[in-house]
Amino acid sequence: MKKKFFGAGALGVMSLALLSGCAVQDQVSSTVMEQATQPLTCMSKAECDAWWARAQVWVTNHSEYKLQTVTDSIIQTAGPSSGKRALAYQITKTPTNEGTATIGFAAHCDNPLGCQPNPWEAGADFKQFIRNGPGLRKTATPQAGAMPPVAPAPAPAPSGVQVSPLEQPAPLNLESQPGQSVTPLTPQ
Repeated sequence: MKKKFFGAGALGVMSLALLSGCAVQDQVSSTVMEQATQPLTCMSKAECDAWWARAQVWVTNHSEYKLQTVTDSIIQTAGPSSGKRALAYQITKTPTNEGTATIGFAAHCDNPLGCQPNPWEAGADFKQFIRNGPGLRKTATPQAGAMPPVAPAPAPAPSGVQVSPLEQPAPLNLESQPGQSVTPLTPQ
């Protein structure tokens, strides 16, 4: 009888230690948290259009789920699917009265063991990509004038109209590259 009790107790301690190990691995650095929580505010229509085009490119290249809604104020993927660790994304653009706009980022999954990639790291990566463009990831945020030139975004769908996922560029070969497309898209 004592042997079973000890075995059950040892199993509980081992399970707790295993879960604690997972929690340590999922910790996020203060730098990543700072980057992920820093607001994204574009300062002109041209900059806002370029950033919005980059947002769609980033979501298309990083989401395992298809784009569900794309308008001039929201980019949303399908998902999350029950039990999957893949992130579903919702990106919002909220204009201000001063002619600027704030771009919001939300990512979540439906798995009790956590998401892959980590939502904080995905948010930091997203914001770096939006600010710096493809291939120019930096840890420091550049000044608005230091951003590389980007062609204007294609005309968005009329407000409130959902664009079919079939009309959007689709990442290729998601089965062999979960969360990544084979050929990264860049704004035109």
